[in-house]
Amino acid sequence: MFARKILCLGLGPETGAVEDHLRRTGWAVTHCEEVAAARRQLAMRRFEVAVLVAGTTPTLDAPGVAEVEACVHVHSPTEWVALCGPGDLASPAFRALILGCFFDHQVLPLEWRDLDRMLEHALQRVLLRSQVGTPVPNGDSLGMVGQAEAMVKLRRQIRKVAENGAPVLICGESGTGKELAAQAIHNCSSRKDGPLVEVNCGAIAPSLIQSELFGYVRGAFTGATTDRRGLIEAADGGTIFLDEIGDLPLELQANLLRFLQEKSIQRVGAVRSTPVDVRVIAASHINLADAVAVGRFREDLFYRLNVLPIEVPPLRQRMEDVPLLARHFLKACTADRTHRVEGFSRQAVEAMAVYSWPGNVRELYNRVQRAVVMTEQRWIDPHDLGLQPADGVAAHDLGQARTAAERDAICRALTRMGSNVTLAARELGVSRMTLYRLMDKHGIATGPAPLDPRH
Repeated sequence: MFARKILCLGLGPETGAVEDHLRRTGWAVTHCEEVAAARRQLAMRRFEVAVLVAGTTPTLDAPGVAEVEACVHVHSPTEWVALCGPGDLASPAFRALILGCFFDHQVLPLEWRDLDRMLEHALQRVLLRSQVGTPVPNGDSLGMVGQAEAMVKLRRQIRKVAENGAPVLICGESGTGKELAAQAIHNCSSRKDGPLVEVNCGAIAPSLIQSELFGYVRGAFTGATTDRRGLIEAADGGTIFLDEIGDLPLELQANLLRFLQEKSIQRVGAVRSTPVDVRVIAASHINLADAVAVGRFREDLFYRLNVLPIEVPPLRQRMEDVPLLARHFLKACTADRTHRVEGFSRQAVEAMAVYSWPGNVRELYNRVQRAVVMTEQRWIDPHDLGLQPADGVAAHDLGQARTAAERDAICRALTRMGSNVTLAARELGVSRMTLYRLMDKHGIATGPAPLDPRH
């Protein structure tokens, strides 16, 4: 039977009541009054769950938070929860500790039922991780890391569209993970045992795209000494992912439309068509509806592809996932290193929390990878990541600042573009639907040019 062992690090006067309750509910409690003692216990024994009773007084200072952070990292499989007072949450350092290192927290005075539920969830998480044999945090069967509401919605959409065989159009900014979404759709579909062929339409020379996609027959052109299957035909029985499809030349768009309509392709130089059974997933970082409006993309092809649309959110819309992603990438980057970096400092977590991530998830991965190579410390700091320290700015103030900056940028773009939402969305680098959603969020009207919100 799985032992319910828990470490209780009691720094506040409420510790006695908490420990009594834990013992009554079947936990084997090991009590520590000092952080150093807790570190020794974690080094000697295995605990599935640990609880920090910070208490109502006194509030942990910055050195105390750093000491607790180091203790949490002694035994990474242990899930930590915190019981704290409102005064602790007023501290930026303590908030960063909770967000970056703890499974969950509760504010005193306690509701015992809520505490029991929280501890049970933490224990079940440890059990699940031990059963699947992987320590990757906060991932799932789709290979996606993140718990933000936007990611929950994306996972739900992926599972729905995977059940259907219609074309999927994935929209999103560069670096958001559109390729990962396409892989998840394929892996959840009935075609998962077939091939997944990924094609970057913007990386193939225009003169070669037709022969690469559709193949050719012997003698079709100089150098065609044998028949060759194209990438679409190679995906027969599976899925083809056409990334950056907005870069596809107009003449090739007509051929692709014919393939979608007739479920067959014609190799370059061939006189007969070849039937193929392929599902098409396309992606673009540009708004294809806008590309249609300016004549850069065929309208009929757009509607053929846009049967099941999905939008991958930018990282700035799921900032609560940044610490999870950072730790996930750190684990991947240090897997084959003899000298392992232990984690991120509190200052690094704060710096990542206030950065806007214009390059999205790809930029986060690149910065973590660079930090692993360049740092000479056990704990990555903001300078290793190439970020400026947050200087202890309060989290709620930072959230308000981000919201104000977002609204200001939208208003300025709309003003410059004469309230033309399509042009403003293009300038901001988001889809038109995303801009409408942001305008609704900030209460920005679509009529006359908006006023600068600071006036």
